[in-house]
Amino acid sequence: MSLNKVSRRTVLRGLGTAIALPWLEAMTGSRSFAASSRAAEPPRRMVFLFVPNGMHMPDWMPAEEGPLGDLPPTLQPLSAYKSELLVTGGLTLNGGRALGDGPGDHARCVASFLTGAHPHKTDGKDIRNGPSVDQAAAAKIGHLTRFPSLELGCEQSAQGGRCDSGYSCAYTSNMSWRTPTSFMAKEINPQAVFDRLFGGRASSEPTDRRDRRRKSVLDFAREDADLLRRQLGGTDRHKLDEYLYAVRQIERRIAESEKLVGREVEAPDFPRPTGVPKEFDEHVRLMMDMMVLAMATDSTRILTFMYTNAGSNRSYPDIEVPAGHHTLSHHGNDAEKQAQISKINRHHASLLAYFLGKLENTSEGAGTLLDHSMILYGSGLADGNRHNHDQLPILVAGHGGGSINSGRFVRWPKETPLTNLYLAMLQRMGAETESLGDSTGPLEGLS
Repeated sequence: MSLNKVSRRTVLRGLGTAIALPWLEAMTGSRSFAASSRAAEPPRRMVFLFVPNGMHMPDWMPAEEGPLGDLPPTLQPLSAYKSELLVTGGLTLNGGRALGDGPGDHARCVASFLTGAHPHKTDGKDIRNGPSVDQAAAAKIGHLTRFPSLELGCEQSAQGGRCDSGYSCAYTSNMSWRTPTSFMAKEINPQAVFDRLFGGRASSEPTDRRDRRRKSVLDFAREDADLLRRQLGGTDRHKLDEYLYAVRQIERRIAESEKLVGREVEAPDFPRPTGVPKEFDEHVRLMMDMMVLAMATDSTRILTFMYTNAGSNRSYPDIEVPAGHHTLSHHGNDAEKQAQISKINRHHASLLAYFLGKLENTSEGAGTLLDHSMILYGSGLADGNRHNHDQLPILVAGHGGGSINSGRFVRWPKETPLTNLYLAMLQRMGAETESLGDSTGPLEGLS
């Protein structure tokens, strides 16, 4: 048992550094108090992950409703987390449809993915969408954490320009919207996220100080860490050491990624290197590591992540898919192209499995980060060839603090708004909202 009560807001401090802590037993006092007080329970989180160009649906959808048996090909990388998955059927994104506006399904599928709104078709400054579910939550519970929300991805957000059949690039590259006319641009640099979480390195500092700051942020907080360690019991000391080890490992990987892209700058007057990995998979994994750190330290409870922007034509030679993803999605029922799309879908799912594994292996209270989270994964398109926005490929991983009955495939009635699921998630986050986009009420049947 821990020796002293530690505040949930405690951070390890050093030269320009503030390292938030993971959940420790000492933050709840005695075990009996933690069990009897809901306020002492670990917080709930929600994460939204978007993948582009829809899915090859025959390889995504389970064969029948009920408990998950053998997973279909696309979801097989998630087999180890089958009991944590709720696979959905019947959910629809009506705002992604043309509704008289003609082509532009890729732009609409992202713009409406978290808003349920139908974006105003323009490639000018008069963009108009709707507030997104993450920002609805941030408005109500964002004050409880250092960062109301985090918006992340692997490709830059755009402010404007023409991207998809007359739609602004702002729609294709942003899925988080604070207001109908104001989106939340995403961060794609894992090093910038790390600095935001644990303290940055300003290029205007004196040379000697910047040279010292090339060391690990942990080196600056060592004294605080040693003092805290003496206050903790054995279990908490072990957890603290594991967490600090993970922070240091990520620092090292970021430093290595700088070297790979040739951006490491030794000259003290140069701006700090960006550290974005050249390899897509490593980029995704590093960003997912940042999300786990943000969640474990309760720096935020609301995150969004875009694998790529809408309509991405990225190729995947590492998995023997040399053709562009968007090009393949217009398969015209060609079996070979469909097989290639399925390979990409499965690869994306394997990266999700990496994220779920990190959450599952991060203990918190009597459970894990995954137990206390809702991780929504999917696309605003179903079949990329048809550009349809019904029967969407959507799953939710995690138990939402015991509020979601996972390990199932549930098919809701056709045309059930995806936003109904969001209302139910907001309820579970303590951020209940009357409506969002085209919602008709909180989705039932999750628990």
